[in-house]
Order: sequence, then structure tokens, then C-alpha cells
Amino acid sequence: MAWVQRIRRWAPVITISQELVRFDLQQIQHPEISGIEYQHGTLMGYEIREYLLEKWGRHCAYCGAHHVPLKIEHIHPRSKGGSNRVSNLTIACHACNQRKGSRGVAEFLASKPETLRWILAQAKAPLRDAAAVNSTRCALFQRLKATDLDVEVGTGGRTKRNRHQLQVPKAHCLDAACVGHVDVLDSWSQPVLRVTATGRGSYQRTRLTKQGFPRGYLTRSKRAFGFQTGDLVTAGVTTGQKVGSYRGRVAIRASGSFNVQTPAGLVQGISHRFCALVQRADGYGYSWTQIALQTKGGTGNPGLNAGVSRATIYPVIKNYRSSRHIMTMAL
Repeated sequence: MAWVQRIRRWAPVITISQELVRFDLQQIQHPEISGIEYQHGTLMGYEIREYLLEKWGRHCAYCGAHHVPLKIEHIHPRSKGGSNRVSNLTIACHACNQRKGSRGVAEFLASKPETLRWILAQAKAPLRDAAAVNSTRCALFQRLKATDLDVEVGTGGRTKRNRHQLQVPKAHCLDAACVGHVDVLDSWSQPVLRVTATGRGSYQRTRLTKQGFPRGYLTRSKRAFGFQTGDLVTAGVTTGQKVGSYRGRVAIRASGSFNVQTPAGLVQGISHRFCALVQRADGYGYSWTQIALQTKGGTGNPGLNAGVSRATIYPVIKNYRSSRHIMTMAL
């Protein structure tokens, strides 16, 4: 909601489109349920496939291949008693699917014990991420309706259909632009503003060694020489071994010798005298990025991990028949 208000200060937003995501936990846990107990709708099979793509990171679980078509794969083969439950399903590329055949995963990955351990652990992961989406979606919808904007809602199936009809590649930000009613999506190949939550510091006053013992202490003041850790700065060093120009996020020290995290790497020991403030730290990192195009099956960041508090926001513009322009966000 904070970002809804912030973007409204930047652009003349008149409509909000929200994908009212809902994962059917009953179908995920009991895919064999049928008849009067459960009526399949038009999205039969869609929820399970999309959930698996998010759960397994949109890459082949066996070889890690990206940007290839992915198939639903039974970890324990059906021919040997394996079920259709989501805990026995993963996603694999065509090559791995064919090589595995009817073999058990332990036999297939006998030469890759680390991959086998990861797959077995990931398969047992609980459905708390899907439950978190289900419990927050309606609360968010009510908060959005409390604004003075028109709120449009759409389903995941409609978003996917829009993307296919408009022939738009798979990407989180483009998914956001395909939510709800959309006729045309122009200039989708343009770079987008990527806003990543970085946090606003830590209450921890000391670092710990791997044995759990204190290792140094953090300063009690968040600022030093007018700078705060996370500020975006430029540093023009004219003397010493670090001569050059640097731009990046700064990590302060009470001594005045700062570290600057640049795109090329960490530069240590930059005096505060050479630093000039570009932007105060506000808990977010900003960058322009080219959309990472994804083929059928998709790749990209998992979007359902409820245990992670970091979020990435991609503002995008989409066009309607009435020539209205709205801002959408993919979280």
C-alpha cells in the first residue's frame, strides 16, 4: 500500500488492476478428488502447474536448465506406486524427463547425491506459501478498494490467456501488465524500473562468528559524517591507492573510512571526504533493467516464498481501449 501511494505521487494513476490469486489447496493435496466432492472448473490443472513452476524456481529440477519447455514430472514413478500429489511432483526438461523414464529418482540421481537431497527436501516443503497468498489476497483487495481509485480484479488464468493472445514473453513485470482487461500492450521490450526491498538496517549490535561468539560491534549511531549505510553516493578519489570514480551504496564506519558497493564489486577504505550524496537510503534499491525474456515453461524468480520478506516491484504501463494509462505492480 505504501508503494501504491508512492506511485500515485509520481504518475496520474486512475485504475488499479489486481490479480486475485488463489491456490486450491484441496486440489493440490488431493488431485484425485472428483465427482460430487469437487467440480473441476476451466482452470483444471492450471493451479498445480503454476504452483510447481513457482515452487521449483521455473527451471529443471534435475539439470537446472533455464529457458526451455518444462514438463510435470513424477519424482516416484506412477508405475511403481507414485501418486499425483504435489509432494510427488516436480518439473523437468524434455531431455531429463526422457532419461529418467520409469526409474526412481534415487536411481536416476545416484551420481548426483546433492541434487537428490535437495529435490527430496524441496518436495516435502509445506504449502504455507500458497496459504499465505490465499489469506492476504482478500485483505489487499479490501485495502485497495478503500482508495478513491477504480479497482479491477482478474484471475491467474486470464492473465496467462492475455499473455498468450498478445504474444508477450513470460516475465513478472509483463504478467502484471496483462492482469485483467487489456487489449494492447505496447513497448513491452523497453527497460523497466526495478525496485528491490533492501531493508533499513538491523537491530543487531554485533556480528557473530560461526561458533556464535561476538565479533566486533556496530556503531550505535546510524549516521557518520552525514552519511548512513545504504546511501547512494559518488566518490571521486584523487589521492592514494584508490584513485578513481566510484558510484554505489555506502557502508559507513565511525572512523570515516567507508566501503562502497559498486556494480563492479566492493571498494573498501574510501574516505568520507571524497563522498557526495546522490540519494538517501529509503529501504529500496532502484535500477533500470532489460526484461529477461522467458520461453514457454518459464524461468525467473520464485514468487510464492512466504518465508522471504524481500520483494521486487516492477512498475509497468499498459494501454486500454479508452486510452487510459495505469500503473501496475508485480510483487
